[in-house]
Amino acid sequence: MALTLDFKETVKARAERDVAFREALLTEAVERLIAGEVDVGKAVLRDYINATVGFEKLAKATGTPSKSLMRMFGPKGNPRANNLFAVIGKLQRVSGVRLAVASESRKRAA
Repeated sequence: MALTLDFKETVKARAERDVAFREALLTEAVERLIAGEVDVGKAVLRDYINATVGFEKLAKATGTPSKSLMRMFGPKGNPRANNLFAVIGKLQRVSGVRLAVASESRKRAA
């Protein structure tokens, strides 16, 4: 289902005024990607990009055309790992958010 313009504007407005919300969007996007929920991760990352730096500014920062970036994070997009991690790296630098991977141990049932 396509997102409405109202939803996108609401996310953008909230991201502009709420630092914690911006950080949570970026964190959630990367967590979903790591968890294997690639479509969800791409969608959240696309929302984050639209609400913060925008695809034009990101294109300049990464050296990747904005239309290519939009396709990568679109519903049928399939970004290569090097492109995906380059984008995440640039978003971290632009946002000042530093993401890190941590392991979570699970107790095995005996």
